[in-house]
Amino acid sequence: MESQRKSSGEDSSGERGLLHTWKGYSCSVTPERVLLSRPVLQAALGTRHGVLLVEGGQVYSFGEFPWKQSQVSEVGPLKPVLESALSGQRVVAVAAGNFHSGAVTEDGGVHMWGENSFGQCGLSSLTVVPNPTPVAVLDPDTSPPHTIRVLELACGEQHSLALSAQHEVWAWGSGCQLGLVTTIFPVWKPQKVEHLAGRHVLQVACGAFHSLALVRCLPPQEARRPLPDKCGQCNQLLYTMTDKEDHVIISDSHYCPLGVELLDDGEARLEPGRSPPLRLQSSPSEPLSSHTSASAPGLHPSITDHTDSDISAAGTDSGRTVGGVGGAGSQNSPYPDDQAVKEYLKKLSDTSLAEETAKMTIARASFQVSTDDLMINCYNPGVGGVAGAPGGVPGGFPGGPAEERVRLEESMQGKKSCSTGDIREEEAEGLSRRLSLPGLLSQVSPRLLRRASRPKVRAVPLTPVGGLPEAGELLPSLQTEVWSWGRGEEGQLGHGDNLPRSVLQPLCIKCLSSKEVVLVAAGAHHSLALTAQSQVFSWGSNSSGQLGHMACPTTIPRLAKLSEGIRVWDVGAGAQHTLLLADGDCYQPILYYSGQQVREAAQDAPQDQTEGYSYTQQPVLLPFCMNLGYVSGVFAGGQSCVALADRNVTGFIASLHELAAAERKFYCKLSSVKNHILRPLERDWSASLGPASTVLLQSLARCYSRLCHLTGQHSASLTANLRRRREVKSLVMLEHASIFLDTYNEYCCSVGNFLVMGGFHALAKPSDFFGKCPELLQRLAESSEENIPLSDLLVALFYLPMRHLHEYGRLLLKLGTCFEVSSVDYQQLQDGCSKFEALALHLKRRRKEAEYTYQFWKSFPGKMTVSGLGKNQNVHTLGSPGPSLGNAASTELCFVPSRYGLKVISPEETFTLLACSSMEKAKWLRSINQAVDQAMSGAGQRAEPPISRTASYTFYKDSRLKEATYEGRWLAGKPNGRGMVKWLDGRIYTGTFKNGLEDGFGDYVMPSKTLNLNDHYQGHWKEGKMHGIGTYKYATGELYEGSFQDNMRHGHGMLRSGTLNSSSPSVFIGQWVHDKKTGYGVFDDITRGEKYMGMWQDDQRQGTGVIVTQFGLYYEGAFNNNKMQGTGVLLSEDNTTYEGEFSEDWTLNGKGVLTMANGDYFEGTFTGEWGSGLKVTGSFFKPNLYDSDGDKGRALGRLAVRPEQKWRAVFEECWMRLGCEAPGQGENQRAWENIAVALTTSRRLHRDCPEMNLSQSHNITLESLEFNPQQHVGPVTMERYDRIRHYLIKACDTPLHPLGRLMETLVAVYRMTYVGVGANRRLLLQAVNEIMSYLARIFQLVRFLFPDLPEEGGVIPEPSSDPQDKKDSNCADTQRVVSSSSLLLPVLLPRLYPPLFTLYALEKEREDDVYWECVLRLNKQPDMALLAFLGVQHKFWPVSVPVLGERTEVVSSTKDACFASATETLQQISTTFTPSDKLQVIQLTFEEITKEVVSSLENSFLWSMDDLFPVFLYVVLRARIRNLGSEVSLIEDLMDPCVQHGEHGIMFTTLKACYYQIQHEKTT
Repeated sequence: MESQRKSSGEDSSGERGLLHTWKGYSCSVTPERVLLSRPVLQAALGTRHGVLLVEGGQVYSFGEFPWKQSQVSEVGPLKPVLESALSGQRVVAVAAGNFHSGAVTEDGGVHMWGENSFGQCGLSSLTVVPNPTPVAVLDPDTSPPHTIRVLELACGEQHSLALSAQHEVWAWGSGCQLGLVTTIFPVWKPQKVEHLAGRHVLQVACGAFHSLALVRCLPPQEARRPLPDKCGQCNQLLYTMTDKEDHVIISDSHYCPLGVELLDDGEARLEPGRSPPLRLQSSPSEPLSSHTSASAPGLHPSITDHTDSDISAAGTDSGRTVGGVGGAGSQNSPYPDDQAVKEYLKKLSDTSLAEETAKMTIARASFQVSTDDLMINCYNPGVGGVAGAPGGVPGGFPGGPAEERVRLEESMQGKKSCSTGDIREEEAEGLSRRLSLPGLLSQVSPRLLRRASRPKVRAVPLTPVGGLPEAGELLPSLQTEVWSWGRGEEGQLGHGDNLPRSVLQPLCIKCLSSKEVVLVAAGAHHSLALTAQSQVFSWGSNSSGQLGHMACPTTIPRLAKLSEGIRVWDVGAGAQHTLLLADGDCYQPILYYSGQQVREAAQDAPQDQTEGYSYTQQPVLLPFCMNLGYVSGVFAGGQSCVALADRNVTGFIASLHELAAAERKFYCKLSSVKNHILRPLERDWSASLGPASTVLLQSLARCYSRLCHLTGQHSASLTANLRRRREVKSLVMLEHASIFLDTYNEYCCSVGNFLVMGGFHALAKPSDFFGKCPELLQRLAESSEENIPLSDLLVALFYLPMRHLHEYGRLLLKLGTCFEVSSVDYQQLQDGCSKFEALALHLKRRRKEAEYTYQFWKSFPGKMTVSGLGKNQNVHTLGSPGPSLGNAASTELCFVPSRYGLKVISPEETFTLLACSSMEKAKWLRSINQAVDQAMSGAGQRAEPPISRTASYTFYKDSRLKEATYEGRWLAGKPNGRGMVKWLDGRIYTGTFKNGLEDGFGDYVMPSKTLNLNDHYQGHWKEGKMHGIGTYKYATGELYEGSFQDNMRHGHGMLRSGTLNSSSPSVFIGQWVHDKKTGYGVFDDITRGEKYMGMWQDDQRQGTGVIVTQFGLYYEGAFNNNKMQGTGVLLSEDNTTYEGEFSEDWTLNGKGVLTMANGDYFEGTFTGEWGSGLKVTGSFFKPNLYDSDGDKGRALGRLAVRPEQKWRAVFEECWMRLGCEAPGQGENQRAWENIAVALTTSRRLHRDCPEMNLSQSHNITLESLEFNPQQHVGPVTMERYDRIRHYLIKACDTPLHPLGRLMETLVAVYRMTYVGVGANRRLLLQAVNEIMSYLARIFQLVRFLFPDLPEEGGVIPEPSSDPQDKKDSNCADTQRVVSSSSLLLPVLLPRLYPPLFTLYALEKEREDDVYWECVLRLNKQPDMALLAFLGVQHKFWPVSVPVLGERTEVVSSTKDACFASATETLQQISTTFTPSDKLQVIQLTFEEITKEVVSSLENSFLWSMDDLFPVFLYVVLRARIRNLGSEVSLIEDLMDPCVQHGEHGIMFTTLKACYYQIQHEKTT
């Protein structure tokens, strides 16, 4: 594999998966870049070698390979070699042990290679495996054994682990680190780790001689299953209980002779094939049945944070140890002396109750007993916490504060599947215990029994059990446990000791069970756990500072010492070092290193020599990390470090990192609020609140916990996406946005309910609750104001998550800018952004409503009297207060579903009036109606005022209309109908309203802040936004006419910028998307004299297109980033042609062919700007006379936009007006209803606006269109076909009809394209094809409106009254062929004829000049000479011709008299538009010729072509049609195919032959 050294700082744009490697840490260490042909997806490092997985599933190795034997035994890290044995296999994961490697293929197969002395490769009879070799992982319990599909591998020094698709662990190799029930090593075949069977293992990791597993907690129903009370093997009691005077002794000294044999060293051995009889580990994440504490309610800075504090692994403090190693005679009571015990027992109110409680508790209390432990823990300070005493208070007295610190944990732990509970740092130093002894005596305090008998108080779990049900398997689990097994001499198992013992069976590290661990890593003799809160716990060997802290003991998980604000999201563990990937101040990741510090002179020294090494005491920042780019993953092994990074090219990588980093930061914030605010509230929330508010606070806590849990899961999901995929489609928040939207909506509802009930103000009343740490509350609420009320701080704090929705929208929109608008990813990101932004606005309104409601209830006295409605009439309002009846005209009265209630609706308020009786209600109703009527008319005599009213009102509250004055029609308390709004800043809207919003046609004027002019919009509105067709005149002078949507230019429209005298006049007509040119459009740059016709994206030319200039240049080809870039064809006016590569506008750069006008051509590489000199490297060819040049005359248009892709927005708008979401997808009846509504609405609009009055003829046309020709169902007859044709002609004559609007727009875009600079002869073919595309798409619309109309080429029979005529007539005469040309060209072509015929004239200019010169020359001859010259037989020569009503004989000097009527008829061909009309003129000309010949011969005859052609040639010459070649070409291109081979086709062929004959005619 070709690779080389490259500095990490160099930019290599466009690359992903860049590999950087280095050893150790020093100030001068510089990573080395490994160049591979493909991006690296994963790396794994052993002691002296490494394995790389690249895109495409290939595997490379580097380092020392002693197992390669005769092959390459050592390869430098910068020159990896391909593992060819894996060719043909697609590898998805790799792993590396100390001296062996493994790979997992796409189908779940395992391949191993390397050192195999201890069976770590799983291949018997081999000490080394030189190349990757398949290893079968078979399930022996099935018959026949089926292959287990593997997801990932982990490798240690002498063992290997595999995680199966069923999330079970399989192991092979040697040592207790396998976790297998055997003492026979090595284990050659993979075997299942039975102790983890039934559990959902998420990840495995291997140290040198220990193993780690990340396991999902059991679901609640499994965790609550009762514990077995008898041995599963021998059926004897597992526990015995002895009731003493002051304590209860529980013994689990049961020894099963069938399954367990104790070794001398204390290690347990099970018989082969026997699994442990004890049940699985219980989930530690169950809700607690009792959740109280004796801590002060205030939030003191010394609060023990269970997330941030260091964790110990023992169960009680040193003063409470039971049965220690000191011998059998030592007394280890939790009390100082027996007298204290007696005093405590006296306090028990009922001894029998205590005894009964003891029995009940013991029946259940085996949850803390472990046969692996010498001591038990009756409470868990790591979960409940002791708020007032950091580290716990040893030896608490009965009846003192320590009594309240005891809590019962209902989530019962497995007897053999967990280590001891939590213990404080000070307690761990005096801890001395021994595991796996047969006899266990424990004392259970009566204080615990008394505590268990108390009534249970319902508590809300702040960690949702089982996660969100909607999320399912979509998001990573946070309810996890870390299990470890193997050798523990260095404390790497995390169970609180470093005794030289081995653990055969996996044990749960209980103190990490509530820490939400998402990733584990194992170094040689130390272990790491990464949590969802971006914290790193480390334990084990700390000889080189690799744990990231210097605290003792190192046998329990402790937090690595990092600066505040550093959030770690990936870890790597080497032999004696740790590598951390974290978020810093910016969104580009940073690297931290802790452990062995390599000096420069010792970098290449053997690993076992340590003279050149020092170590770090805490993680240090690697100074070069910012030069690596955006690091996506880190790996460590031996002394080496590896980082995978991406370059940020389009901004996508940076945006993805920013999204993940923002989510991690947000989750840490939520967790901090939960630990510092919600947990203290939970302990004593009923002290300051009433019963109703307490229920609401419980609901708030529950919803907050769900939101926090979802955010943590999403944070872990985004982090996992960064490590491997880095794709948009793997973002859960896009595919399953409803999970997030529902959770935020539910949370906002709970906060609003609590706010309305005054919960936050009630919490702020007791000053000692939050008063001791206002700075903490202010920091969490991110408030910089001083002296802000405590209640406002709480409100701001709990509404903080709503701001994160805007962050979602911003980051998704930022990601969307990295993709093309037409891509699926862009659409997904846009949709997601819209959803989150819409929800954010909705929740913002909900918050305002809650605040208004609270303020109203706070200030409302309970009753109020409305003046003018009678004395002492009290009204109880149930909503926010409304204005007085001074605005009665805009006030609406309606009934509410209450017995005696009335609901009053004002423009900005709604409130309810309740009366005490029906009579009182009637009085209220009459009084209010009279007041409203009096305010409107002054009379007040009507029983009910009119529903629709006219009034003026100034808004004071609505954010959009605040301080604006509305004058116009009202309905139900909201503007509805015509009206006018005036804002204080000068904005004015005049038009129609609906339900309080601008809706319909309106006029909007908005002053410009910079210019002393106004922006003016006139057009349609919908729901308060510009929506539909409109015209916008900008203050800058620009004018836009077209479609709008949501206040943005969207759809088809034309933008005129500047005037002809301005600096940059230009016109664009085409498609807009979200205020940007996107899709097909035509841009006329008048200043540069260029016209572009092609595709756009985000206001830039992007895709295929054509440019023509006023100097005759023509280009068609690819555009990129608004430049000619890619393959294209360039033609000059003299037909010089270049076809090849372009890099800039008119700049050649790359391979191509340059063809001269005479046929000579260059072929090679071209550079330079056209017209400024070209540099050519290539060959010159001069074709022979006989060489075929067919391939040189390729037709233009191949690289232009296809005609069916042009003006899609125009046709889509027409379909939408007909009520169809897509072309052809809709109901016919609904389409006709929409047409009727459009016509009626337009007529009413023009009638109401005097300046828009219609002419009388236009009104007549609209009246005729009210008749629906689609009333009769059945086959289309000729009569009905004519009605359809006449209807289409009228519909296309008015722009108020959808078809007329379509026709008007098509004419505008066609003229815009092919007039002016666009009148280029090379555009003729595209212009013709565009018309044919119009016909096909309009015909599709017509057939949708008239479904019975035959399709293209179908026939309609013509009725005949005489049956004999039907029998004798030809079939062609009795039926009409339906075609888009015959039906639509008469409507369309006259409007497009001028620009189209101009193109024909330019194309045929040379031929027409030759033709015209010959016509002028031949027409100098008199009639008889010309007839003779043309070879007309004498019998067809007219003898006499009519002159002024008299016949005059033809003489030799007669001129322009013969066949005069036929000549005049043929001249009419220039006055017609459609091919059918022109063919009709030719037919009449033939008839005139025949008529004159018959009159001279005085008998009937039949023409032959030899006789007819010279006569017709004479008529064509005498007709003197200037552009006959253009006429012929137009007829030929647009002629209906059904007449090409008929009579009209023969006549047209004759005319065409005459044209070519005249061009080549020679006169002598």
